[in-house]
Amino acid sequence: MQTYIVRADINPLEASKTGEDFSICGTCVMRGTPTDDPQRKQAKGRRCYVNLGQGVLIVWTSFMRGVYAAGDPRDMGRGRFVRVGTYGDPAAVPQEVWDELLSEAETWTAYSHQSGWRPDIAMQSADDYHSAVMHWQAGRRTFRVIADLGHLDHAHEALCPASKEAGRRVQCTACKLCKGGTAAKSIAIVEH
Repeated sequence: MQTYIVRADINPLEASKTGEDFSICGTCVMRGTPTDDPQRKQAKGRRCYVNLGQGVLIVWTSFMRGVYAAGDPRDMGRGRFVRVGTYGDPAAVPQEVWDELLSEAETWTAYSHQSGWRPDIAMQSADDYHSAVMHWQAGRRTFRVIADLGHLDHAHEALCPASKEAGRRVQCTACKLCKGGTAAKSIAIVEH
């Protein structure tokens, strides 16, 4: 089950371009810089791997057309693998929503750029080695994108088993390492 965190009042591309995405992405450095350049469709220097013009825009326009029915979060998550925050930072959603959605879920994956947000649910997104070390010292697991295998900290991190470099040994649905609250090592993946 994919979960998208979008604003109901503004197109996701426009939210990115104007900086209004702060309300759903928080302080994530991947957001880029707001711009009023008429030639741009989104923030300048945006580095987020989520393509706003594809899935996110489709979900938003579908939501605006009333395609998605309201439901009980507990029922929606029951027995499912839930991707917490397919787009948007889960810290932007009231905690009780995630508590209900995940209460009967089979498992989930979750990442947050908001420092220390719900380590029982989410991996901490670390943008560089220095921030990863700070999170490790605070007892938080991280997910980090590295430039090459030489940047992997073998003492604290494992290579993502679904990555090309790890031989794509397992898919996320079977791996389940990117779930908060586990004692496993932090995860790193080579930029792709």
